[in-house]
Amino acid sequence: MSVFGEARNPIIRWEWIIDEWDQIREALVQHLELTLLSVALGSVVAAILSAAALRFRMLATPVTGFTGFLYTIPSVALFGLLVPYFGLSRLTAVLPLAAYTLLILVTNTLAGFAAVPDAVRDAANGMGLTPTRRVLEVELPLALPYIIAGLRIAVVSTVGLVTVASIIGQGGLGSLILDGLQRTFWTPMTIGAVLSIVMALVLDGAIFALGRLVTPWSNRARST
Repeated sequence: MSVFGEARNPIIRWEWIIDEWDQIREALVQHLELTLLSVALGSVVAAILSAAALRFRMLATPVTGFTGFLYTIPSVALFGLLVPYFGLSRLTAVLPLAAYTLLILVTNTLAGFAAVPDAVRDAANGMGLTPTRRVLEVELPLALPYIIAGLRIAVVSTVGLVTVASIIGQGGLGSLILDGLQRTFWTPMTIGAVLSIVMALVLDGAIFALGRLVTPWSNRARST
């Protein structure tokens, strides 16, 4: 056997890629949609939980504990628990995937607001800003680098976890990997794995660039 696989079962069979391009494209689009939907839902829920924890400090520990508990549940088990209620549907895939983003997003959001210096809050209060304006105009911008860092981790993690959703027929590129495993056919496995990695890198790079765009002050601070 060579490093490129056996002659009858090479790692890359280009004629298969050409013949099955529509299937590959469909899997790629489904993977991207599941990732974005899951992260979007997780971001909304994380924002609500973080706001509650910041408004009522006593909730910080229960909130992080609850999100940490969700993160420890094996993905396959969580998919299995939801199948009887929602069937083999996109919702069954999105809910667990969104749940796994909560710990990362909530923790980074709370850390970002905790990193805001007290002197900055005092200055904002001295300027007569209301608590709401202080949070939105002063604290949130300073916490954004932490929030964006958490978003990057959540997105990359979700791209990987989406592949597991192939067990319920909603796995995007994971369906290619599963198909290759079942048939011992390396090409769909390789394509699914490579495209998953590329998608994670592209999305991470896009969020990183967006973060530098919306937080130019943090870029200047790092360069000094």
